Amino acid sequence: MTQLPRGEGYSVLQEGDEALALQALGWILSDEPRAERLLGMTGLDPDGLRASLGERATLAAILTFLAAHEADLVACADALDLPPAQLAAAAHRLEGHERIDP
Repeated sequence: MTQLPRGEGYSVLQEGDEALALQALGWILSDEPRAERLLGMTGLDPDGLRASLGERATLAAILTFLAAHEADLVACADALDLPPAQLAAAAHRLEGHERIDP
């Protein structure tokens, strides 16, 4: 588990959240209309997306994009062979919503 400082507490990531977001991105990019929707909703262009893949906010945006559209969330989860709730929980953690106080 990785802890990143955020304000008064810590945002707790589970190991693999970032990798899960990248796997989900691969699934998103396998369909051009869906990929274009992601770019439109994030405001990124392909170069910007590529350049920001190491940033937590971008990884969170990828999973949040899926969580906002249940059909895509379920289809991606099926393709990655995991429960949709696992993708949604990783999005939540990457967004910094799961916190513990020091």
